[in-house]
Amino acid sequence: MTDVIIVGGGPVGLLLACELKLGGADPLVLEAATGEERRTRSLGLRSLNARTVRSLALRDLVEPVAGEQWAMLDELAGRGEPAGADLVAMMVELLREGLIRGHFSGLPLLGEAGDAEYLMLKQDRLEAVLAERAAGMGVRIWQGCAVRDVAQDESAAVATLADGRTVRAAYLVGCDGGRSLVRKRSGFTFEGTPATMTGRTAVAELASAEAVTSSLRHPGGLVNLSLVPGEIATVEFDGGPDDRDAPMTAEELEDSLRRVTGHDVVVKRLETGIRYSDNTRHAGTYRKGRVLLAGDAAHVHSPIGGQGLNLGLQDAVNLGWKLALVARGLAPEALLDTYTAERHPVAARVLRNTRAQVALMRPGPQVEALREVLAEVIELPDAKRHFTGMADGTEVDYAPGSAHPLVGRFAPRLEAVPTALLAEPSPGTARTVAELLRDGRGLVLARSGTPGGGGLNEGTPGDGGLDAAVAGHRDRVRVAHADHSTPTGDGPGDVPEDGDVEVLLVRPDGYVAWAGGRDGVAGALTTWFGPPRS
Repeated sequence: MTDVIIVGGGPVGLLLACELKLGGADPLVLEAATGEERRTRSLGLRSLNARTVRSLALRDLVEPVAGEQWAMLDELAGRGEPAGADLVAMMVELLREGLIRGHFSGLPLLGEAGDAEYLMLKQDRLEAVLAERAAGMGVRIWQGCAVRDVAQDESAAVATLADGRTVRAAYLVGCDGGRSLVRKRSGFTFEGTPATMTGRTAVAELASAEAVTSSLRHPGGLVNLSLVPGEIATVEFDGGPDDRDAPMTAEELEDSLRRVTGHDVVVKRLETGIRYSDNTRHAGTYRKGRVLLAGDAAHVHSPIGGQGLNLGLQDAVNLGWKLALVARGLAPEALLDTYTAERHPVAARVLRNTRAQVALMRPGPQVEALREVLAEVIELPDAKRHFTGMADGTEVDYAPGSAHPLVGRFAPRLEAVPTALLAEPSPGTARTVAELLRDGRGLVLARSGTPGGGGLNEGTPGDGGLDAAVAGHRDRVRVAHADHSTPTGDGPGDVPEDGDVEVLLVRPDGYVAWAGGRDGVAGALTTWFGPPRS
């Protein structure tokens, strides 16, 4: 018996395991594939948008992930292939300057120098970082451990393994991808629209390296030559693949390249390849009793726009702290209902915009004209802010229409100043909201009464009313003080400061749960963190 079984050890499952462990729960990750099998499936590059990067910052994971990005780019630059050297150099420059904010159907979304938070790396390298973190925290990960069935009763969720063994837990989360066994066996609905395109990504060698160039506007679809030498991708708008699992052949890729480009391309050798589509579906709910879904198990869509991985990682960050509190008996099960309530609308918006991006990729003069018009529109300041918010996740609002504009939004990026009042890690150490959330607890952030009187001070004494309100939740939250002059915007175009608010309650995932006066803190803590300890 364990607290939570996680079926699927990809990035979403691993990050969820870390969040659960940080919250004091005991997770067990069951992954069908071995590490080597996962590496062979890690084709293409994955982008991490601003919202995901800021979430990783809460757990001190940006530096190791960025390290993998730069190691990969240095390796690619060192190969020096003429066909890709210029592209690698351009991407390195854009990343170093902090200009990339994402793209919409291939239309670039660039910011001002230094204002973007964007990372790009292969999925297996991201998994390696998360697996190392999970192992360091003591998370159990069983690789090569396929699940053939799941069930639940009033007291537990049960996973039956391929070898006949069973594992029981208080809760079970399916992070097992778009064809999720957990979703199917647990009876979740999964409605949506069928595939209209076939994507292929392969590691291959062409007879002539100059025979194909990257373009979104080839006669029969699009071709992309990855930054990774030898990786080639095509997309055709042909109704979707007949068989996604059959081994890809050199002839299949060659035929696709010829149809898309209209040229007699010759593929000399194919090492490996995968197929994908724009099949777009969404689970009706993310929870049925003791079984929950996250990542592609809950929603699938076209990979165009690079939002799928980010969407799944944000599911994990939203769910982890809540499920840890419930599994430990500190909060009621009703807290888990906020997971679907908050994350389902976010995924619905992503599914909508990925459908739109596929439509804008189709060949033809009418779509070409539409792309030209949209490219002009995107450069308008308000439009650029809107499209960028979709691409980098900064437009997410879990409580639209709330009484205060900060509630439901990602926490203000308050900068700290040195102060002798800090209790940890040592007196005089500067702190930020991200640092104060690093241990997985929530944060009660009180404004000092003196504008301009200092930065962020943890555990400032002498506030008896607030201390009494928080006393029963000290195991789940910490208290800090910030002066009125500290900016509270989350980034360009985000919510401005409201100096009338005395206290913000910031959840472990970085979102503001409540804003108001000191007399409302106790009730907000009980709503989001369960009843106080006596």
